[in-house]
Amino acid sequence: MTTQQLTEDHTSIQTYVQELRHQVDGIEVLEPGTGTTRYSHDAATAKTAAASGNPGPAVVLPLSATEVQTAVRLAAELGLTVVPRGAGTGLSGGATAQQDQVVISTEKLTNVIEVSPLDEVAVVEPGVINADLNNHLESFGLFYAPDPASFDISSIGGNIATNAGGLRCAKYGVTRESILSLDVVLPDGSLITVGHRSIKGVTGLDLTSLFVGSEGILGIVTRATVRLRPIPVARKTVSAFFNSTAEGTDGLAAITLSPVRPAAIEFFDTPSLANIDAHSGTSLRERGAALILIEIDGYGIGDQAADLATALSAVGGRVTVESDDDAVRLWELRRSGRGLPQDKWYIGEDIAVPKSQLPKVYAAFPALEARFGVDISALSHAGDGNLHPLITKDKTPDDGANPPASLLEAATELVKVALSLGGTVTGEHGVGTIKREWAALELSERSREVQHAIKAAIDPQQTLNPGKAI
Repeated sequence: MTTQQLTEDHTSIQTYVQELRHQVDGIEVLEPGTGTTRYSHDAATAKTAAASGNPGPAVVLPLSATEVQTAVRLAAELGLTVVPRGAGTGLSGGATAQQDQVVISTEKLTNVIEVSPLDEVAVVEPGVINADLNNHLESFGLFYAPDPASFDISSIGGNIATNAGGLRCAKYGVTRESILSLDVVLPDGSLITVGHRSIKGVTGLDLTSLFVGSEGILGIVTRATVRLRPIPVARKTVSAFFNSTAEGTDGLAAITLSPVRPAAIEFFDTPSLANIDAHSGTSLRERGAALILIEIDGYGIGDQAADLATALSAVGGRVTVESDDDAVRLWELRRSGRGLPQDKWYIGEDIAVPKSQLPKVYAAFPALEARFGVDISALSHAGDGNLHPLITKDKTPDDGANPPASLLEAATELVKVALSLGGTVTGEHGVGTIKREWAALELSERSREVQHAIKAAIDPQQTLNPGKAI
């Protein structure tokens, strides 16, 4: 970018900031600079952004849908592009922003507007943190089912933008299954409501599902009507350890063929258990070389546990119904126990396959490791076939500042394995900027044309989150 372009962009941003403050008395706007650097990246791109040393973008922190409308409308009028942002916990680069862009953050839109026990819905603003919503709902005897691993720091709006999944998807589905209606500010600043408060509703095209998972390229959610469920009368955690990763994947099939439908089924392969032990000071590997961690809920909890124990023991599992305290610890290890190797190159993935194909994905790891000189491990939301592989490679003095090409080549080949098994390049993290080339491996040219046509119809000026998702 030339000096003249930088000057012009700075002038445009300054005009935007001044005019927005004039139009909306008291609106909070942060001018671009080092103080807004944290708004230039999400969790996936934080390291790269820090290394660049670039100043951050202008940031708008609206307190109402009307303020979001004004901020978007003014950006469109001035020809500026807007990056919608939730809590910034995304893992695909979907919230990255440049100095010449405007970030509209929903972090201060944190009201739980309504809870209706009889309708089993809540109406919330997008900045509400997932865990905070469930804390609020507890006194009503209700809960919001989607629970990404970042549930205690990620916002409902960000969860909607990426169609976030989580651990309990095995029984309750991903975010889309819990969203009934949305208020959305479009790229021209207009506000529309899509969907229905009622459980059923088929009037018009299903625009709600279109906006869920659209990663901020079509609109900014300012209010959501979410579906709630009764807190189960009981919850219990069952663990099953096995002598190898392969035997553990046999256990996954046994669960599917049993009469039990757990809320969560999480699978740990051998290197993942070793990683957690090294990072968290635990001793899981002493109990086995693979682990299936299961949450069951509802009535008949004892019968469910007994049926699972029978099914898993038949394929070599060592089954334990965990105490409440041990269960809390195990689930915390699942969410945050795995460490990232600071002394190695690494890439994390988010592939998904039909759950019957999980054994084939794990079985493919050794050949890829030998071919590319890497190590591969994977935790998985096994109940719905979503794996989170971690691919690592030792650093050498000849590497320089960038990872060797073989690391990305190994990651790409693993993506191709998932696609060959009927899977996808991203199960829940989204495409963002990081996975666009992989998405092109999955989507046909015509499919991509259709998606770009939808984007152009809603956002002809490419105002919202350009260069992301599609």
